Amino acid sequence: MLQNQNILHIFTQLKKTIYILILIIGINFTTIAQTKPSSQGEPIAKLIRPYPIPATTVINFEFQYGYDKSFSLQIYNFMGKKVVELNKIPSRINMPLEEFYRGIYVYQLRDKDGKIIESGKFQVVK
Repeated sequence: MLQNQNILHIFTQLKKTIYILILIIGINFTTIAQTKPSSQGEPIAKLIRPYPIPATTVINFEFQYGYDKSFSLQIYNFMGKKVVELNKIPSRINMPLEEFYRGIYVYQLRDKDGKIIESGKFQVVK
């Protein structure tokens, strides 16, 4: 009987140790996966910067570098519906938000062939 209790105690301790190891390995794997550079060649710095975030009455987009007048900018609402498309955009855009509802919006910067160069999001609060 005493031997069965010892085996049960050892098994319980072993089970706890395995759970702790799994947790540690999972945390380390997640950290490594988040810090690994993108294999798709995603730029470290953004080409275009939206501000202010969150936006209330106006959203500005400003190129940090790499401006090309053939770029287009598309903005989608949280349901995926395109709400704005600007072609041949200037290096600085000032967009009033009267027609925008409160929520999260996604922007896509596209080249002249329609390929997405960069995307991001911004929030409208009213």
